[in-house]
Amino acid sequence: MTDPANIITVEDVRKLALPLGTKVITGDGLLQRPVSWTTVIYVDDTLKSKSVQANEIILVAPPDHGTRIANSDVEIVRWAADVKAAAVVFSATISPTALAEAKAYGLPILNLPVGSKPRLIEKTVVSLLVDRKGQLERRGTQIYRQLTQISSQNEGMSELVNAMARLTNKAVVIQDKRLRVIEHTLQPQFVDRWEDIEGFLKKQENLPIEMQDRHRVSEIDSPTQIQALPMPNIARLVAPIITNGIGRGFLSIVGYDNETDDIDLLVAEHGAAACALEMAKQKMVSETEKRLRGTFLDRLLIGDVSQQEAIRQGERFEHDMTNTHVAVVLSWRGDNPPSIRRLETMINTIIDAQRAKALVWQREKEREVVLFHATDREDPIDTSLRITDIFAREINRQYPNNHVAIGLGQAVREVGQWRNSYRDAVQAMELAVRLQTDTPLYIGDLGVYQLILSLSDREKLNEFQERTLGPLIEYDMRQTSDLIKTLEAFFNCHGNLSQTAEVLIVHRNTLLYRMNRINEIANIDLNRPETRLALHLALTIRRLLALN
Repeated sequence: MTDPANIITVEDVRKLALPLGTKVITGDGLLQRPVSWTTVIYVDDTLKSKSVQANEIILVAPPDHGTRIANSDVEIVRWAADVKAAAVVFSATISPTALAEAKAYGLPILNLPVGSKPRLIEKTVVSLLVDRKGQLERRGTQIYRQLTQISSQNEGMSELVNAMARLTNKAVVIQDKRLRVIEHTLQPQFVDRWEDIEGFLKKQENLPIEMQDRHRVSEIDSPTQIQALPMPNIARLVAPIITNGIGRGFLSIVGYDNETDDIDLLVAEHGAAACALEMAKQKMVSETEKRLRGTFLDRLLIGDVSQQEAIRQGERFEHDMTNTHVAVVLSWRGDNPPSIRRLETMINTIIDAQRAKALVWQREKEREVVLFHATDREDPIDTSLRITDIFAREINRQYPNNHVAIGLGQAVREVGQWRNSYRDAVQAMELAVRLQTDTPLYIGDLGVYQLILSLSDREKLNEFQERTLGPLIEYDMRQTSDLIKTLEAFFNCHGNLSQTAEVLIVHRNTLLYRMNRINEIANIDLNRPETRLALHLALTIRRLLALN
């Protein structure tokens, strides 16, 4: 009795022996038929004299020029059905009538790529039937060559994924090191479940444990692993994409768990290697573009670029230089910060996610990341502040123990003014360092801070803030209350009581009580503009003196 593990099916022949790119025209559900042998026939053969056994794959050779065609594709299909062939593989497109006959007989029909040679294919099929392991190795080499050729011909990651999907008949997903999906193909059977499948793939904790440290994935003995998904009968083959010994992403082949086979393993293994080449190439191109962009922007900051040249270079970077722009400068503050490159990567990721337009580059020597944000023409500053607030929140989320200073310059409309906006942004960023704040600071809001910092008589500054805030500070210390904190929140919310109460997480009535107590204890009237100005100045001076 034949061992089921040794049975070669039509699907095995398609995946392991027929040329890459062979298409199933009809009979997708009949590809698990066993294959006993293979025979090549020609259109001028006398079919009745052909001796074939049941379950053979029939390879139909194309006619030579001038050859008399004795058998139509319809006659070949009928004859193949009579001899109980496992499938028929045509070199040319078959007629609708022949296709209808094949469907009626329940006969799988496959179509070879143009230029295929049936006699060589016959030898490959026979090799598979007599030496599956050897043919598997040869097929692996073919797959690797095909996939790397796609990369060498600059067809891109998208075509790599499509090729792997054609080879496996399964969904293929490429993710980067943060598990963001770069490219994917979706099979019809997974349309309704795809949201759940993709959600599972995007979670770091769902990676096999050995793959969760991308700096050690190159040490894994079996880099391609099969993993069940929390959905009935669905599994994935997952392989790390490794360049220079570090995991740069992941390749997943998703299908039904009982349909994973040797070809899927080969595609996962060699596909991950091909994706690594593509990612390395893309990174090299990206780094070259970054250097060119950095050189151009450095020239722009010293005033060495004309408006016309800037517009031409902008077209090269796919960026409209005629938009209104705001310069933003970011720098780590504090001890043992992450790298400037890491900061630049986070900023680029957020820019992409927000679909914003900006030119970003790192100035390693200055230890800063600079971007010129193409902002809204009508509301430039608030628009740029909104995206820098996102920068601050995401940096704090990823690096809760590190801090960043963010400064914004004035909005400018001409490229010649970009360097002025940059200088403003540097000043705002340096002030953020002195104030030890992660809040993005806009240069236009910082006049009072700059004035105070320029004053040299520290004793008079201290005397002013003690005279203005002294009673409130003393009351807070004696009663363990929060009147100074309340006053700071009040000014941060621009005097809006509802927002102040929300920030302090207190009821509006509680806030009103505190504001009345501030008036009573400090013997002031907060409704007077002069009083508000004095209090705001005193709070600012107190903060700056504490820092210095």
